[in-house]
Amino acid sequence: MKEINSTHLADLSLPIKSLFTGYLLAIGLGLLMAGGQILLTHGMADGKFGLSVDDIVYSYYGDRTGSKLEAKLNGSMKDNAPPEVRLTMIKWARAGAPANEWETTIKPLTEQYCVACHANIPGLLNVGEKEVMLKVAATDSGASIASLTRVSHIHLFGIAFIFFFVGWIFSYASGFGTLVKAGLIFFPFAFLILDVAAWWLTKLNPNFAWLVILGGFGYSAASTLMIFSSLYQMWFMKGAR
Repeated sequence: MKEINSTHLADLSLPIKSLFTGYLLAIGLGLLMAGGQILLTHGMADGKFGLSVDDIVYSYYGDRTGSKLEAKLNGSMKDNAPPEVRLTMIKWARAGAPANEWETTIKPLTEQYCVACHANIPGLLNVGEKEVMLKVAATDSGASIASLTRVSHIHLFGIAFIFFFVGWIFSYASGFGTLVKAGLIFFPFAFLILDVAAWWLTKLNPNFAWLVILGGFGYSAASTLMIFSSLYQMWFMKGAR
């Protein structure tokens, strides 16, 4: 690996530039897709497109005046069933999800409008099952401890690897002071930890929801700056040789 012992990105050999560029382009596209996925999931928690503090609160703290079923039917699942069907399900949830109405009223509706996706797509709750539906119809207390634990360790392990390699490539960039470069390399890790910690804090208190947005924006901005700076210096900056 002697080829990457050059001082600056502009001085790297063509094969190494190609390797770094392919990685950075793929990661950049992945970050864009992740942002889109957040807008289509968390961003619809309050029933309106676009990420807001309310979306974060509903996702992690929950809407403790209603149920997840109602939130989904008024949000991301709104277009998947006609208004009268959604109203029937919401009234059932608000009434405490009486078990005697499951077989005659609610189950036929889930079979017609829900189970085509929810019983066949991995990761989606099978709301065609009574026990699952009763949990979804209960008061919404946000993300569960089990799901927070699972998602937290996946994010910390997986995204940290991404930031490690982005930061490693950026460490060959020129035109940045040592402290500035070190800060940009460290910031994504710091904001990632803040982001994950804020999920747990918001689960306890909705006033911490702002920290989730700050963490996500912080590591996205820092990593975007490093990606674009690295690509620019590799291909548009004149090297020493």
